[in-house]
Amino acid sequence: MNPYHRAFVDVLHTLDNAARMAGRPDVPRLIAVSKTRTAGEVATLAELGQKAFGENYVQEAAGKIAALAGRGLEWHLIGHLQSNKAREAARDFDWVQSVDRPGLASALARHRPDGLPPLNVLLQVNIDDEASKHGCGPGDIPALAEAVAAEPRLALRGLMAIPAPQTDPERRRPAFARMRGLFERLCASHPRVDTLSMGMSDDFAIAIAEGATMVRVGSALFGPRPAKENA
Repeated sequence: MNPYHRAFVDVLHTLDNAARMAGRPDVPRLIAVSKTRTAGEVATLAELGQKAFGENYVQEAAGKIAALAGRGLEWHLIGHLQSNKAREAARDFDWVQSVDRPGLASALARHRPDGLPPLNVLLQVNIDDEASKHGCGPGDIPALAEAVAAEPRLALRGLMAIPAPQTDPERRRPAFARMRGLFERLCASHPRVDTLSMGMSDDFAIAIAEGATMVRVGSALFGPRPAKENA
C-alpha cells in the first residue's frame, strides 16, 4: 500500500468535514507542502491523486520540478522570494503565493516566459504585524493589488497569510477572520480574485471555518519534520 494513503485520506476527510460544517459549497484546495521532501516522496503522494505541491525555496524546488516534469503537477512557491530569484521562480512555478512588494511583482512579470500562461499570484499579508515575518501590511494591499493587476503576465488570484504561532491553534482564529475581511474587500475591487490561502497542518480546519479556499499541509501528509520545519 502507498505509505501516504492513510494520511492523505484523513486530510481529505478533515477538509470535507470542515467545509461542510462551515456551510461551504466547495471543498478548499489542498496544497501538499513538500519542502525538504524528495522527488520520490512527491511522486508517491502524487500517485494518490494529489497534484498541487508547495515549496519554500526556488533552488530546492528546481530539481524536483525537473525530475517530475510531464506528470501534470502544479507547483506553488510559498516561501519568501528574493528579487534575484524572480527569473527562476517565474520560469518554474505555476503560482507564487508570497508576493509582498511591487518590485517583486514587476520582476516576476518581466521574467515570465511568453510561452507560459500568466503566473498566478497571491499577496502575502503580515496579518499579525510580526517583525520576523515577511508580507505586506493590510493597508498596503490595495496598491500592491493594483500593481499586480496591471501586469499582463501576472494573474492576481488573492491573498496568503501565516498567522503568528500559538500553542493553541484556536488562538489563530481572529487572524484568520481578519484575513477573510481583507479578502472580501479585495474581491469587491478585483472580481477575478478567488483564493484565500491560509491554514496549515495543525489549524487548517479552523482556517476553513473562517473562509480559507486553499490550505497548505505538510506534516499531516508526509509525517513530522524537525520542529523548525513543521508546516
